[in-house]
Amino acid sequence: MANLLNQNASMDLIEPAVRTFLGIFFLMIGLQFSARTLGLYARMGFSHIHYGARGKATWWHRHIFNVFRAAILLVCLARIFVDLDGWLGVFAWLYHWPVLLAGAVLLLASFTAVNYLQAYMHEDWRSGIAPTADKARLLTQGPYSRSRNPLFLAVMTGQLGFFLALPSAFSLVCLVAGVLVITRQAKEEEKALAQRFGQDYEVYRAKVPRWF
Repeated sequence: MANLLNQNASMDLIEPAVRTFLGIFFLMIGLQFSARTLGLYARMGFSHIHYGARGKATWWHRHIFNVFRAAILLVCLARIFVDLDGWLGVFAWLYHWPVLLAGAVLLLASFTAVNYLQAYMHEDWRSGIAPTADKARLLTQGPYSRSRNPLFLAVMTGQLGFFLALPSAFSLVCLVAGVLVITRQAKEEEKALAQRFGQDYEVYRAKVPRWF
């Protein structure tokens, strides 16, 4: 009985904290990404965000990702004030405080890794496939010596974290769609890198795995 009471007390404390955390977290992610993009454009005079040609695979990947990102933000903000869990298909068998807390930790780990990797890339950071006239270089050192797509790995870690912090049909759909879009985007970007850097990229690809 005492153990059950302790579990309920922990859930009463952690569940609303994680619920609020999700809304604030995704709001700050959106603001940070927007501010970074605008600041880079103001400083460098060109956009670091590349959608690709209209109707092409990369264009669809970007728009699908944006739709899910907006939906996640709106749902997480609304959940702070309104009980939407009945509409989201929450998995009661997973909705326990250790799982929610693990999800929040993974989200923070993902946020930290993404920021580190973007800082590591510095002026070579781009989102999407840059035009061939762009002066970005092929990175093969540091985290890119262990994985060809460490930034995508960090993002997928965050997607898993979101599922655990809000275990539901909604977040499961977001996770599956996100992983599919990212893995397809990784393949498109690697094709572009092979065309752009030729033999240098082929040597790099032979040495370093796509993911792990």
